[in-house]
Amino acid sequence: MRCRSLSLSLLLSLSSVSAHLIAEESDEFGAPQESAQPTAEQPQPQSDAETTPTQQKQLTTDAATDSDTQDKPAMPQAKSIELDKPVSEQELVTPPQAEPADEPTTDSPPQEPAEPQPTPEEQPAAPVGRALQILGAEVPPATSTRLPWSPSQHFEGVYSATPVLVVNGAETGPTLCITAAIHGDELNGIETVRRVMYNLNPETLKGVVIGVPIVNMQGFHRSSRYLTDRRDLNRHFPGDKNGSSASRIARSFFDEVVVHCNAIVDLHTGSFYRTNLPQLRGDLSDPKVVKLTKGFGSTVVLHSDGASGTLRRAAVDAGIPTVTLEAGAPMVLDELSVSHSVKGIRTLLNQLGMVNKFRLWGEPEPVYYNSTWQRATTGGIIFSKVQLGEFVSKGDLLGTVTNPITNVRKEIRSQYNGRILGMAMNQVVQPGFAAYHIGIQAPEEQIPAPEEVTAEAEPLNDAAAPASKETPAPQDAATSADTPAAESLDETQPATDHDEESEED
Repeated sequence: MRCRSLSLSLLLSLSSVSAHLIAEESDEFGAPQESAQPTAEQPQPQSDAETTPTQQKQLTTDAATDSDTQDKPAMPQAKSIELDKPVSEQELVTPPQAEPADEPTTDSPPQEPAEPQPTPEEQPAAPVGRALQILGAEVPPATSTRLPWSPSQHFEGVYSATPVLVVNGAETGPTLCITAAIHGDELNGIETVRRVMYNLNPETLKGVVIGVPIVNMQGFHRSSRYLTDRRDLNRHFPGDKNGSSASRIARSFFDEVVVHCNAIVDLHTGSFYRTNLPQLRGDLSDPKVVKLTKGFGSTVVLHSDGASGTLRRAAVDAGIPTVTLEAGAPMVLDELSVSHSVKGIRTLLNQLGMVNKFRLWGEPEPVYYNSTWQRATTGGIIFSKVQLGEFVSKGDLLGTVTNPITNVRKEIRSQYNGRILGMAMNQVVQPGFAAYHIGIQAPEEQIPAPEEVTAEAEPLNDAAAPASKETPAPQDAATSADTPAAESLDETQPATDHDEESEED
């Protein structure tokens, strides 16, 4: 009995030792290993636990990249529309988007084998444009569309969406922006933008044209030059997102529209019952601005740095060549002024190489580096004896001012030799009212050589306010004894919000 018990104990001990040896030669999942040293004919696969630190880092980076790509929402693509087609108010607020491509179905019949395509040497290279990302949408090449712009902050808390017209050509080229109605009572520019934009063909256009018919929607609704807070929007650019209502609106427009442009044409009229001969105003010390002025054909050019806070001044300070096109009077639509403006912009598009149509429009007009105002010496009703664009000499009769109570009449005679660039309409005026704007021609050698405006310089990609530019005032080589120096640059000085002569910008 005792021998049998010892034999049973010995068997249990041997079984325990054998199980332990077998467990040591098994992998973590319990499968027995065939050999402790793998042979060359049997290479062992690398397990996840044996991945090197470099490989683990690469896998983590790839996973994070894939996650970021999936989480980032895709920018909606704008649908090409006919700009001259009437739209509803709802369509103005919601930009048209391209419909997503149809997914292929499994039941679709097998497609016929495609015909062999020509080799790259035989197939001509198709012109390729570039997509424009603006106002939360992507505008593909060969597309015309309408997008809404609305400042994020306003002192009433709401702001009507402003339509922004965009025509992105099939080929690359400069991005030209045309703005109008920064002053809400200036109507000629609104009609000018409509005629220019609605007649552009995106299939043949090279580059991009952005048209904003009404920048100051508040003033337009009220038939007012100013915003509802009585501020002049064109004295607050580039703006401040933490500033006044006008400054916030200016900052929003500058960041969301202006920074996408390679050049800008800002459309204006005269102010406070004055009318202007169609004329370009720009900083002629900037060669790219000179290039823009030479592209408008038969249009008068007046040198002016621009008042501080104007869109033109802020854009030029930010490196975007900009000119102001003044034409006509506020509150009225003048067909001659609109036609001249449309013809000038179409000529500019040709000069910039954006359209293929060749346009030759008259002889270049003189360039005026200095201008001055003739003022009414007394109050009364003014009647003009001259017309816009008329050349005058010192002593010529410009107009009369008659007191309706006393019947006393005073004459206004020119003190300069020059040309009438702007004038007051017949109305009641106060003593000192600026009645006649006279331009004084500059010598040819005073004008710098023009410099091309191209899309090589990418539009601004940040919202930083441009630094102010200190440019010395050009010397007036045209000033003579008939032109007092103290008067010659009277109207180029910065104006206050309610300065009656702040007609430009």
